[in-house]
Amino acid sequence: MDGILAVWKPAGWTSHDVVAKVRGILKVKRIGHTGTLDPQVTGVLPLCIGRATRVVEYVQDRPKSYEAVMQFGLATDTEDLTGTITKELPSVSLTETQIRDVLASFIGEIDQVPPMFSAVRVDGKRLYELAREGQVIERQSRKVTIYELDLLEVQLNQPHPVIRFSVVCSKGTYIRTLCVDIGEALHVPSVMVKLIRTMSGGFTQEHCLTLEEIAQYKASGTIEDRLTASDEALDHFPRITISAADVQRAFQGKRIPLQNILVQEAFESHSLLRVYGEDGLFAGVFQPDEESGTLKAVKVFTPTAD
Repeated sequence: MDGILAVWKPAGWTSHDVVAKVRGILKVKRIGHTGTLDPQVTGVLPLCIGRATRVVEYVQDRPKSYEAVMQFGLATDTEDLTGTITKELPSVSLTETQIRDVLASFIGEIDQVPPMFSAVRVDGKRLYELAREGQVIERQSRKVTIYELDLLEVQLNQPHPVIRFSVVCSKGTYIRTLCVDIGEALHVPSVMVKLIRTMSGGFTQEHCLTLEEIAQYKASGTIEDRLTASDEALDHFPRITISAADVQRAFQGKRIPLQNILVQEAFESHSLLRVYGEDGLFAGVFQPDEESGTLKAVKVFTPTAD
């Protein structure tokens, strides 16, 4: 069984819980997820099964989208409502214009400091492990990109205003931290209330199955019909076609001259490419090497490989 299965992760489950459950349902050991979701977060969690685990890094590198609800006027040590309240104001007064202006200021590349309650490793230890020991250490900021940030709903006529927004962002963006940073830009404490991941790896809710549905499809013998082929999840890479003879050479580890490309989409030097034979057989992920004038294999998908 090979391919990508998009799962709708329920609240209260860790990403590893979902993997373990699906592994038990499908009786398949080789499964990897494409980006951790906090237990209380629901949404799209693509699972790579069998040989598709070889493309996990490419799937999880794609932009992700979320819908988040945040509240102004209080802060917690976890940046969401699962933590201990560390600050609370009696009331907060904000306008929709102020909020929209601040949201717009976050679009583009920004610096973000990972939260203490996160899986980032520092000196070999997870930050959340240190946080549980009561430690707060200095963290290096990281560059992330916010591609889109849209205000969906505002509830301002209450002591602690609430907003709902959608965001499209790069891998490694912490939406909890984005909520806190938005509050800081408005000079008030803030916290994430709810989060749904609406897209990951190019998959959306309409592609997803619940755990119950996965069990039903498995029982009926039709679960493989719901798998997405590895190469289909890489459709953000330009597609290249070479001859059947060159595909066999690629399977033998040989480089393919760039001049042998039969059909190509535009690509840049050092781009990752999906390479196919004339018969549509997916050969693997390759990269052009302009110095040698060849295509070099990054990950080859031979038909008989394990």
